[in-house]
Amino acid sequence: MPKFRITTLNKQYDRSSFSCGNDALDNYLTRQASQDIKRKTAAVFVLTEHDKAEVKAYYTLSATTLLLHDLPESLQKKLPKYPSLPATLIGRLAVDKTLQGEGIGKRLLIDALYRAWDHSREIASMAVIVDAIDGDAILFYKHYHFLSLQGHSHKLFLPMKEIEQLVMP
Repeated sequence: MPKFRITTLNKQYDRSSFSCGNDALDNYLTRQASQDIKRKTAAVFVLTEHDKAEVKAYYTLSATTLLLHDLPESLQKKLPKYPSLPATLIGRLAVDKTLQGEGIGKRLLIDALYRAWDHSREIASMAVIVDAIDGDAILFYKHYHFLSLQGHSHKLFLPMKEIEQLVMP
């Protein structure tokens, strides 16, 4: 099995042949990602084989806010009564068709969660949020204990306290 690395997207990486089976995710990587990086609206992380420049998977991270009333009441009771709270958004996560089913999505998710947790120690973020693109994505995130936000069928979250338990031995 090839060895992979996850790094930030830059011009050295070849995105032209990336295909995950979802046009919106494919087009984002090839047409929009560089603009989002320049505008500081998303950080884009790519997975490649160590000795190659071809992008095989990617995800994005951004700062966002989470409305207090969207959280389950049991969690609302434990938090300050601010109308919105800081969070980290995994905006996109996609794996090329050639690697689907090989655990790459899990590897990307763990990397994203670790980065979000690590940065939350210096820039406040109480959870990671995802806006799942479809039912399969919802099942993927729920497998990793993401919870649904109230009133949002495709938005899920994982509290930073739970992430800390995952990433800290």
